[in-house]
Parts: sequence; C-alpha cells; structure tokens
Amino acid sequence: MCGIFGIVTSEERPLGPVLVEAGKRLSYRGYDSVGCATIRADGTVDLRKDVGKVDDVARRLQFHEMRGTRGIVQLRWATFGAPSRANAQPHIDSDGDLVGAHNGNVVNNVELREAFIAEGMTVRSTNDGETCVHAVERYVDRGHSMLDAIRRAYGDLEGDYSFVIGRVGENRLYAFKKGSGLVAGLTDGIAVVSSDLPSILPLTRRIVRVEDGEIVVLEPGRIELRRVEDGARVEREIETVAETMEEAQKEGYPHFMLKEIHEQPRRARELLHLYDASPHVATLAERMGRARNLYLVGCGTSYHACLLGATYIARLAGRPAIPVLAPQFVPQYVPALGPEDVGLFVSQSGETKDVLLALDAAVARGLVPLGLLNVIGSTLMYRSRAYLPLACGYEISVPATKTFLNQALAFLYLALRMGGHPTAELSRVPELLEETIAAADRQIVELVDGLAGRDDLYCLGYGLTYPIALEGALKMKEVTYAHCEGMLSTEFKHGPLSAVTEGYPVVFVCGPEDVARVVSGVNEVTCRGGRAIAVAEEDPRLRANAHDLIVLPEAGPLLNPLLAVVPLQLLAYRMSVARGIDPDFPRNLSKTLTVD
Repeated sequence: MCGIFGIVTSEERPLGPVLVEAGKRLSYRGYDSVGCATIRADGTVDLRKDVGKVDDVARRLQFHEMRGTRGIVQLRWATFGAPSRANAQPHIDSDGDLVGAHNGNVVNNVELREAFIAEGMTVRSTNDGETCVHAVERYVDRGHSMLDAIRRAYGDLEGDYSFVIGRVGENRLYAFKKGSGLVAGLTDGIAVVSSDLPSILPLTRRIVRVEDGEIVVLEPGRIELRRVEDGARVEREIETVAETMEEAQKEGYPHFMLKEIHEQPRRARELLHLYDASPHVATLAERMGRARNLYLVGCGTSYHACLLGATYIARLAGRPAIPVLAPQFVPQYVPALGPEDVGLFVSQSGETKDVLLALDAAVARGLVPLGLLNVIGSTLMYRSRAYLPLACGYEISVPATKTFLNQALAFLYLALRMGGHPTAELSRVPELLEETIAAADRQIVELVDGLAGRDDLYCLGYGLTYPIALEGALKMKEVTYAHCEGMLSTEFKHGPLSAVTEGYPVVFVCGPEDVARVVSGVNEVTCRGGRAIAVAEEDPRLRANAHDLIVLPEAGPLLNPLLAVVPLQLLAYRMSVARGIDPDFPRNLSKTLTVD
C-alpha cells in the first residue's frame, strides 16, 4: 500500500525534481508520508523524509537540492508502524551503506526486527521497509555479493511486496518482487524502476515487466533480470507502451470501478497475510468479546458490512452485536452507554463525519472506541483506542467495492477469533474470488441488455445474504441512477410484491442453507410475471424455478456472502456503462462525506 520509484544515471545530476515528480504520479495510490534518498558520486547518502504530502514535504526539506547518480522516492501508506518520520521510507542499514524502500507488507516484520536487533544491527523504526534493508544487510555483512544477499533475503521476507535497494560504491540499483507490482524502464543513459507504470511514462515508454521471483539490476542505460532461485539470467524483450497516464493508472481497465473489482482477490490475500501476523487482531477480538454491549457503527456500505459482521459474530462467537447507522447511534444508544461498552467504528476513509460524531458522543459516555478503516493517519485511526487497517490501498472509484469486501472479510476473521475458531479456511477466499469474477462477468454480460433499460428493481437476501442484498442495491442506485431497493426476501410479500408486473426484475441473493425458503419467494415473483434472477451456488431447485441463475463457486454458508457481492458489483458496473454513465464518478456523490 505504498509506492516506490528508483533511478540510475550515468553521471551525477539534480535528481530531486525527478523524484518529486515521480512521487506525485504515485500519489493517487494514497499515502501518509514521503521520502527521498540519493547516492552521490562521492559515496555519501542524502536521505530526507517526513509525514505529509509530497509538495509540502518537498518544500520543507528542499528535495529540489538533492543530487546524485542514483535516487529513490517512496510514498508510504502505513501498515507496520504509525505514520512518523522514523517510519517513513526510504531506510538505511546499520552503517549507512545501503538504502532502500518497499511497497507492500512483510508479514513477519516483528520476528525479523527482533532477530536483527539480537544480531547487533541498528534498527531505527518499526516499519517493514527497514526490515527489507536489514534482511539484505545480514548477508552483505557475511561476505555475500549484493545479488546473492538479495537472493537469500528474499527467502527470509514473507508477504507480498516489491523492494528497491542501492549500495554505496556501486552505480546500480537492485529491485525484486514477490506478489506486488514492479516495472522497469530504459532510456539513454538512464534506467528506472517503479511499483507503478505511471511514474515511468514521462521518462520512457520502453519498459520491462518484472515477474515474481525475479531481481532486476539497473545500471545507466541497462537492465538485467535474474532469477531469485538460482541467480540465472532471464531474457525478456523490452516492450514499448502507448498508454496515457490515466490509462496506466487503470492498468488497461476502462474504469477504476472495474479495476478495483478485479483487485479484490489480491487485496483479500494481503489482508489475510496482514491479520495472520498482526497482534492487534487479538487485541480487538478480546475487547469486543468482553464488552457488556458491542456496537458496530457505520454508514452506507460500511453499515452493510456491520450488519454482516453482527451475523458472523452471533453465529461464530455466540454473542450479540448491535449494528447501527452512525447518525441513529447517538439518539438511540448513546444515552445508555457506559465504560463497559465497546464500539467498533467502521469507515473506509476514516473521515466520515457521521461516524466521527457518533464516536465522540459515545466516548463522552465512557465507551471504548475501536476502529476498522482503510486510511492510516485518518482521524478515526487517531481517535480509536485500537484499530485494524483494511489493507485495500487507495480506492479511486466513488462506489466502494474492494473496501466493502475487505470489511466483510475482516468481520469474519474477527468473529472466528472471538469464537476460538481457526482461520485457515479463509485462505481459500482469494482463489474463490478469482473464480467468481471470471465466471460471473460472463453470465452478467448476457443479462445486461434485458436489464439496462429498467429504472426500478429489487435485490433480496436472507440471513447472511441480507446485507449483501442491501449492498448490491446500493451499488445499483449509485452507478445506474435506477431505483433498486434492497430488502429481506421474506419481507417482500408484505407489500412490495405489489410492484411486480410482467418482466419486472427481482434479484435473489441466496446462501446454500436458504434455498428452500428463497424458492418460495422466487415463485411469488414468477407467478405474477416477474423475472427472478438468483445469485447462488448451483442448485437444481433454483435452476428449475428462477429465470436466471448466476452461479457462485461452492464455498459454504460463511464464505458465500463474500463471493455473492461480486456479481452484484459487476451487474451494477455493466448496467452503468450500458446506460452511458461514468461509474467512477456518479452524479451528486463524494468518496468521503465530511458534511452533515
């Protein structure tokens, strides 16, 4: 959840302006701190970094003055270690001979830091980017070449990351990747590397895409790929790209919304890696488990995640949790709060005013505030007693997709831990999401022509899929401008069934345990001429009774809701495009709501 850029030149030159511009082009990813390092021709390292935005930090620390033959800039979105100057990247090794920065998460960061300290290294931060530097230092100090040291360090670092590092006395940089993006570029007398293509495009369009398990060695005007496994050279042709800046940010997808839907498997995998290694999960689970009353507080998409979370917690931990919309929390519950109560406040931005007002009112009554958020350094993070990140990176499209998925996954993870259950089963989620995206989109494309012209429809769910139906309906309203009402499927017959006419579309989101109950609702729609569309695992009862069945992989009742939201996201996206709407920036809406 960071961005890195490195450059190697044939002679010493002003690199500060180049690094600042590269940092700006990485800033769309979201970040809380920024730093630059250059290695001068005389072998000295110039390292400047701090918390803040690129322009502000660059002005305060005078990045424009920085010169050298090699340079690195990094934008950090905090995961390991709070936003601070010490945790900002790049980092140096114990003696100041190595300087490097990373993008991603090293999940065994704590264990490695303890080992490095025990080995006598100078560890200056709690950040896993520094851990990457010391992992290389360990083997350099044992007499290995840089290439061999990196190969051995690669085996010690667990997680998903990419990393760039330079050494005093060598006019080259090294970079390697394990699950996180990395691309190198080449032009006359210059070689560059970055986590993102946009930061490279103004300098060159001749690029080499680096694969997992590969090291790229950058020298002035030269790029060499090596395999981590055995150090052997990898031959790969240089390609010339034609993308614009915006196209590069979208990575070939026509809209950010579609890109972010497709990012969900990777972001889910990163969240699970992070939570498996995080001591803060146990802290939150313990505090939530011993609360007199446990409240889950959010707005919009985050509230839907809270509804799902309450069901998970009841089912897996055997205790009630109260999901509540943030503005209603104050009049309905705050007057009765006390120090024995706990609130988990959920916000992708961490700046949602309704959530912060609810938190402040609750804290005044003594409630213990916890946070679940995507933006490290946000107000919600600082006002929470403890928090967990969502590890989604920056979400550009206004409709929340990957942030909702990771909120739901975080709730399931916490519920399992609260109930004393193993979490190993969750390792299936990323692969199941990949299967769902691939299969569901093909089926949805076939449905869109018949639905795109509809201005009114329903999305129904039951039990664990009820919050998913609400979320799917919200996505439809946001990006298609059609009225789509989410509802408990058993409530549909208590009035709204009157809306059904010939061809009227009703989407049923069905878990594997609820098919018998949902089939009754399907027939209430179809016998009145309506069109029933089921989102569920393959089942002959649904196949026989619904007009359409969008098939989900077999995953069981707990994982099913995580998969079921994906077809609804894709349906909303496809309908939006078919109606000529930009799904990334729907009218009247803002990504972060800081007003009443």
